[in-house]
Amino acid sequence: MNPALPLPQQPLRQNLSKSPKTLGLKLYTALISTHKPYFRSSWATLANCCLQRWVCSSVLLSPPSLVDNQGELSSKQTWRASIDFKWIRENKDAVAANIRNRKSAGDVELVVELYEQSVNLSQDIDKLRSERNAVASAMKGKLDLAFREELIEQGKQLKEQVAELEGKLAVLSERLQQEGQRIPNMTHPSVPIGSEDVASLRKEVGSQREFNFPVKDHVELGLALDLFDFEAASEVSGTKFYYLKNEAVLLELALINWTLSQLLLKGFVPLSTPDLVRSTVIEKCGFQPRGQNTQVYSVEGTDLCLAGTAEVPVGGMYMDSMLPEASLPLKLVAFSHCFRTEAGAAGAATRGLYRVHQFSKLEMFVITQPEDSDTLHEELISIEEELYCSLGLHYKTLDMSSEDLGAPAYRKFDIEAWMPGLCRYGEISSASNCTDYQSRRLNIRYRPATPAATGTHQSPKSRKAKTTLPPLQFVHTLNATACAVPRMIIAILENNQQEDGSVVIPDVLRPFMGGLELIKQKSR
Repeated sequence: MNPALPLPQQPLRQNLSKSPKTLGLKLYTALISTHKPYFRSSWATLANCCLQRWVCSSVLLSPPSLVDNQGELSSKQTWRASIDFKWIRENKDAVAANIRNRKSAGDVELVVELYEQSVNLSQDIDKLRSERNAVASAMKGKLDLAFREELIEQGKQLKEQVAELEGKLAVLSERLQQEGQRIPNMTHPSVPIGSEDVASLRKEVGSQREFNFPVKDHVELGLALDLFDFEAASEVSGTKFYYLKNEAVLLELALINWTLSQLLLKGFVPLSTPDLVRSTVIEKCGFQPRGQNTQVYSVEGTDLCLAGTAEVPVGGMYMDSMLPEASLPLKLVAFSHCFRTEAGAAGAATRGLYRVHQFSKLEMFVITQPEDSDTLHEELISIEEELYCSLGLHYKTLDMSSEDLGAPAYRKFDIEAWMPGLCRYGEISSASNCTDYQSRRLNIRYRPATPAATGTHQSPKSRKAKTTLPPLQFVHTLNATACAVPRMIIAILENNQQEDGSVVIPDVLRPFMGGLELIKQKSR
């Protein structure tokens, strides 16, 4: 056993009247002294086996204390993820390397240790239950009074032992879940290892526009064209909020409606989602609704939070579902308002609309069979690229590095558009393949198509051929930004600005803005 592991220090109950070792010795002695050969041969073996396990692994049976690294009592887990702990144990080295590559806080050594403890403890409980059943069976025969009383006492002791170990197992399982949920998803082998700086270029479209006049950023343009009001929003709601005005409102709605129309042609089903979701749904999607640096707004006194992305309520919509394979893949596009605390965000990138607390977004979400998720990931990023190309944007697509991946993501592509007013590229979308990370937490499964009936050369008079239902499998989930409105407005205003301060509307958006071709200054 690794002495460095934070193993439990306190047993579930203290001051027990009889320790497992004492009970095991008494049971062993009573059974050996019995004149029945059956008792001597089988029960003695079982008792001796359990006694050896208790003596050799007394440390393992101590339940873990549910405290965090600061010594504070952790909140009890209200849900359980279907984590494949056996797979983690069998692939411990690969999981450990993955955690290091992502700079994650997961501790695979601790998870494997806790899992082995729980397996051993479950085995001990099963053996004690078998002994108790054997004692109950022995009492059905004709026995002398003294021996019957002794079996009754042994049955009571076994019942107490089972209850005691079940309590320890419950606490141990709780800790195992907490630690297991800190293990991130595995990583696609093509993902660059390291920080954000090592992200690899997948594709680049267009080139930076050359201006023959001083370039303005979107804030200067928007204020001059009377499109934004940051000052009033700051008074009403606080910093990083904004009012959209005049043509900016039309531009927002045009972006949403044009993007939605394109996705409907590609077979996506439209949704509009709730703004408030339960904190457990956020956790199941792989986000942390609590903590100092959380990006999630929580509603005080409730278990509700403001959703930071439609990915969360859409995933929750299919929570605890069993889907027919014929319905897959499910391609959904959801319109939602997104709310983010932007904790820790600072610098020039926060100016204007670039990093705000609330915005509108269209999000693509796909549920599919595992074997198709890589192909669909490519499809999602291709859709994004097609949309931004139609808007005339210069952008590059990046295969993001291991340290930039969130816990659910197996692989993530980001698209960054050139923003001349900011003099840099800015992220406008991402597309992630989360494989079965979210589905194991949300419990979204499907049953593969039923195979043909089994049997060979059966005549009509023979019995019906047997069919075997294939086991349920967890789906894979993917998500991708179709249109995050504020950053799309930034890219359009800054790239399409004219020397007189006006802004040209992209051709594809004009039918959705009443034929408007140009945003220009209002006459006073």
